[in-house]
Amino acid sequence: MQDIPRKHSYSRDELIACGEGELFGAGSPRLPVGPMRMVDRITSISADGGTRGLGEIRAELDIDPSLWFFDCHFRGDPVMPGCLGLDAMWQLIGFFLAWSGHRGLGRALGVDEVRFTGQVLPGVQRISYVVDVTRVIVRRLVMVVGDATLAADGETIYTAKGLRVGLFDHGNLLGSGAIQRVA
Repeated sequence: MQDIPRKHSYSRDELIACGEGELFGAGSPRLPVGPMRMVDRITSISADGGTRGLGEIRAELDIDPSLWFFDCHFRGDPVMPGCLGLDAMWQLIGFFLAWSGHRGLGRALGVDEVRFTGQVLPGVQRISYVVDVTRVIVRRLVMVVGDATLAADGETIYTAKGLRVGLFDHGNLLGSGAIQRVA
């Protein structure tokens, strides 16, 4: 783990820099780049917030009817795919790992429970995420576990429990085959 100066909020440009590997330095976990980055800003991040005092992340995504997924999911019935909201939650946990000074390639490792009780339609203005860090494991495998919510214009419509993101070195993920298994 590397000691890095940490801010408590991040702009869109800083999140783009994280995706390019420029925000936290070489070897740090990265956010996706381009349209797969499902977060525009982190409004708050702390190492001692949340229900267990292990960390909390609050973030937002501005919704515009011209976003790429509305045109293809589904034609004539536009809706944001639920998996993109879930991916944003994993992205935020990966960002938490980088922000905490850990190094490696971030990978989503699973989720225990997901519930969708609403939809993100083109008329939504803003998505808000809250990730509550429930467990931090720093051993041979570095992993963060958290619970999260997604709210559309203030109404919670997705919940996820037991989201897991781990960090790996290049040697543990890169090999000769196209499919890599992680324990």
